[in-house]
Amino acid sequence: MSRPNITAREHINKLTAFRQSAYACLGTARDALFELADAALLTPGAQSFAELSESPAFQRRWPSLYAALRDGQIDRQALCDLYRAELRSVDRPILAGDHTAWSRPYARTLPERTVEHQPNAIPGAKPITVGQGYSTLAWIPETSGSWALPLVHERITPADKPRHVAARQLRRISGQLKARAVACFDAEYGCAPFVRETADVPCDKVLRLRPNVVLYTAPPAYAGHGRPPVHGRKFKLRDGRTWGQPDATLDVQDPDWGRVQVRLWSGLHFKKAALQPFWVLRLERLDARGTRRRPRVLWLAWIGEPPPPLAEGWRLYFRRFALEHWYRFAKHSLGWTLPRLQTPAAAERWSDLMPLLTWQLWLARPAVKDRPRPWQKTLPTLSPGRVRQGLAAVFAQIGTPAQAPKPRGKSAGWPVGKPRPHRPRCPVVKKG
Repeated sequence: MSRPNITAREHINKLTAFRQSAYACLGTARDALFELADAALLTPGAQSFAELSESPAFQRRWPSLYAALRDGQIDRQALCDLYRAELRSVDRPILAGDHTAWSRPYARTLPERTVEHQPNAIPGAKPITVGQGYSTLAWIPETSGSWALPLVHERITPADKPRHVAARQLRRISGQLKARAVACFDAEYGCAPFVRETADVPCDKVLRLRPNVVLYTAPPAYAGHGRPPVHGRKFKLRDGRTWGQPDATLDVQDPDWGRVQVRLWSGLHFKKAALQPFWVLRLERLDARGTRRRPRVLWLAWIGEPPPPLAEGWRLYFRRFALEHWYRFAKHSLGWTLPRLQTPAAAERWSDLMPLLTWQLWLARPAVKDRPRPWQKTLPTLSPGRVRQGLAAVFAQIGTPAQAPKPRGKSAGWPVGKPRPHRPRCPVVKKG
């Protein structure tokens, strides 16, 4: 037997063991839940949630889809431990955190709907929607590409804010990793409250800063009388006269970003987080026009241990955008926002399956044979969507740990003459 066949067999065995372990984490209704996950992977372009029951991977009838999400009891911590086990051999894991909205504007009977941020394609319309927010912390396994592997994907309750949930997720994951991670977050998390909440987390953080932020340098030496100073001079990101001389400068020609100038300052802090100093990087794309989608200037904060050399570390933040690709893939391809579930608990169980689907695609990638459509190009490395196109052959080879259904006859149905009460309508929760 040739060596490539041995390697493929090793990857298939690893995927099989992963599926067996994940099946044991699903708890109540595990058979229906596991078959539902396989059906979501093997049914591209589903127009309705009930359509997943027509997949050959789902051996039950369509009401079992909703019954599994209603009655299932998924061990989320066990699934998270299963994902983390794949990071044992990673020397410097790169994490990315963000949150997104599951839009449910017409679900007036769904409890705990909140006003969530969501970009709107209509000119002049506000970028908001009504639904439920979800916070995600993912491992970015590659230096480029669209792969993002969620470690936790949790609903944001009305009593929480996105940065509070992100801080808890980062503390839980970073405390259980063997290597020190680098976590990348967008500008919403580049603020003093998030810096204070994550000050004790054993990881480095790269936060994007809004261009109107005002920082402060280290305080001057104590003069011997009065209160010791807390802040130094102001460092306004919009005012170059307040910057002073940078500690380091780098000019680089990048194939994707063109000519980039990188500057580094140390010892800066937020006004309300004076005890957490950090480094600030200014990235300027000298050949860019500067649009909202691709700005000319980008400000970043490095918090934690001293940053790596500029030639190595200035690109780290851009790996965060793989999480944006995963959100799009989960919504448009995996059908995350497809079902119209009646309770937040059922929506959370369906959301718990999204990381499981993604990790199976990642582990199946070395064993999948690329099956491009006639109009698709050959890729050097397979994307999640391309792995999904060839996944059916791998699943047919390894089978499923789920047990076959046991028919129990036909239900008597709703009693004749018994009134059907209307579900109460729930108000939209507006956070302060």
